[in-house]
Amino acid sequence: MNDSSERKFEIETKLEKELGNLNLLKERVNKSSSLTKGITNILSSFEHRLARLEETILPVYNETGNLQRQQENVERTLIALEHVISFYSVSQEVEPIIRLGPGPSQNGLPTLEPFLKAMDRLQSALEYFEKNNPQSVELENVTTLFTSGGDALNREFKDILFRHSKPVPPITLLDIVAADEDTSGEDAPPSLSHFPETVVQELVHIADWLIAHNHDDYMNSYAKVRATVMMKSLTQLREQQKAHSGGSTHGLNTASSPMMRQKFQNRHETPNRRASKRIQHVLEKKANKMLLKASQTLEQSTGLTFGPRRASSHFEQREDVVDDVEMENYLVCVMALQRLMQSERMLMAGIIPLSHQPRIFEAIVSEPMDSIVQEGENIAVRAKRCINRQEYGAVLVIFPILKHLLTIRPEFEKIVEGCDYNVRSKFASILNTLHSTGAKALEDLIESIRADPSTQLPKDGTVHELTSNVLVFLEQLLDYTDTIAGVLEKEPAYAAALHHAGLANRPERARALLGIYVKKVVSQLNTTLLSKSDLYGDVAVRSVFRLNNNHYVLKALQRSGLAELVQLTEVDCQQVYHDMIQQHKKDYTQSWSRVLNYISTVDDIPHTVLQSGKLRDRDRNTIKEKFAGFNKEMEEMAKVQRGYSIPDVELRESLKRDNKEYILPKYNSFYEKYANLQFTKNPEKYVKYTGVQVSAMIDRFFDVAA
Repeated sequence: MNDSSERKFEIETKLEKELGNLNLLKERVNKSSSLTKGITNILSSFEHRLARLEETILPVYNETGNLQRQQENVERTLIALEHVISFYSVSQEVEPIIRLGPGPSQNGLPTLEPFLKAMDRLQSALEYFEKNNPQSVELENVTTLFTSGGDALNREFKDILFRHSKPVPPITLLDIVAADEDTSGEDAPPSLSHFPETVVQELVHIADWLIAHNHDDYMNSYAKVRATVMMKSLTQLREQQKAHSGGSTHGLNTASSPMMRQKFQNRHETPNRRASKRIQHVLEKKANKMLLKASQTLEQSTGLTFGPRRASSHFEQREDVVDDVEMENYLVCVMALQRLMQSERMLMAGIIPLSHQPRIFEAIVSEPMDSIVQEGENIAVRAKRCINRQEYGAVLVIFPILKHLLTIRPEFEKIVEGCDYNVRSKFASILNTLHSTGAKALEDLIESIRADPSTQLPKDGTVHELTSNVLVFLEQLLDYTDTIAGVLEKEPAYAAALHHAGLANRPERARALLGIYVKKVVSQLNTTLLSKSDLYGDVAVRSVFRLNNNHYVLKALQRSGLAELVQLTEVDCQQVYHDMIQQHKKDYTQSWSRVLNYISTVDDIPHTVLQSGKLRDRDRNTIKEKFAGFNKEMEEMAKVQRGYSIPDVELRESLKRDNKEYILPKYNSFYEKYANLQFTKNPEKYVKYTGVQVSAMIDRFFDVAA
């Protein structure tokens, strides 16, 4: 019962509490509704006021915007009007500047920039009047000034170009050309700079304006001026070379003559300028090389002559002979042209538009290249004349020229890249001409050896002039192995021989090609000498002649290194020569046949007679005839063979030794058998020589002074 009462009380308490909460909530809802209604009234009032404000302000805003746009239009109109009005005053404002020109003013201040700005103003005015008022008088004034200004810029460009375009001094070109030869690291060669930097910038600015306004005539003027300057640079270089070669581009080199140095010293040297160390270095190396080659030849002339011997002065002074001096001069000119062309390529940058550079460059280098090509062709023509006269020493200058031109060919092709084919082919034409000349010289040499008309042989059987000249010629080819290989490999016979030897794609192919050529030359030389030697009536001198020449060829091949080249395709080439030398020695022994005829044992006196010591008259006469015949033949042979010549000491001594080994045993046997017999009352008349004396006689062989 108590639990129910408590439960009821608890429920009633909660109900009262919830009713209180409900009343509180209703009170707050009513209050919120009242606040909402108040805010709504305020907002409605604010909206009403804003609407009235908008109705008042909006017309004012629109009117203000219209006024601002009108003001902007007025300002733009004024600016445009001022701009248009300025066109009408341009001619008057810029006329003094245009009349003054773009050159330096009297006070030395630059006027190019103001002039270009004035020209830009005239250009703008010209465009305006042509578009908006083509009938205006101002158009005529502006056009006249603009044309005058354009002409003035053209003239200024030419004046600057003429004023600063000067030929490169020969000493500068020589220093630059010799830079590659300088190994000392001293006196770095000057760079080839045609214009000061400020001048280049002026030319670039003028060129930019001219090309932008379709004034491209300046490019033709540029080409003519630069072509003339390049040609003058080469001409002055040639004159310098001519002066230092004694006034001739070919013939004797008198640069080293004190008289010639004194003659040209004041003309080509300045008091405070010392000669270039690089040039001295190059010339010294070349002189040493020429001296070495000269020491290897038996001739005193500067060239090699196959056929009748000519006086050296006659050979050197002929105008159709190309000597080393002219070869060097030509190569210097070619290298100088290359450097000049490179510098012209660089100079054109910025001055000539890229699209026009090939055409302008062609115009600049065409005449100088033609002169170099013509000079090269002249050298080739004169070399061919030497070939026709079988004077092959003069042709040796072709190979160094060809070698050097092949070396610089990639640079030349890079320089003329993009030019017309006629320009690009000029360098190749020189190479082709020299190539064909060199090929003709090499092949004609073999033919000239085969058909050598000379019939005069050395009486002493020494080395033939043809042999010494051919070997000296071949030795000098070693310096141009790669170049000559390039000439030979185009011949089918050489290509086939190279392929047969399995060296077509080997690194030593160039040396092998030269070796094949050397083999052909010495083979033909040997055939010709064998044929010529048949003219000797005496077997001894014939054998000595063949022996001398074969030995000389072998030693020359070994000394120069040519033998190694020949062995690349002919392994046994040296053995072949050794075999020929031994055969010639064997043939030489036949010269002893008449001597041996008297000391041979075929007609010996019977042994029993010799032992008994009782000689019959017939036996005594036989012994007398043997000794007398031996003495006569030996003395005659010694007299004759003292006049024979064997220049090589080793060969000479070996042949003497062979003679002794061949004769002395036979003579000693004969001497021991008969010398002590009583076959005459005057033994000293018949028994003249002991074995030692015969040996001494043989020692005097091949020695005309003995």
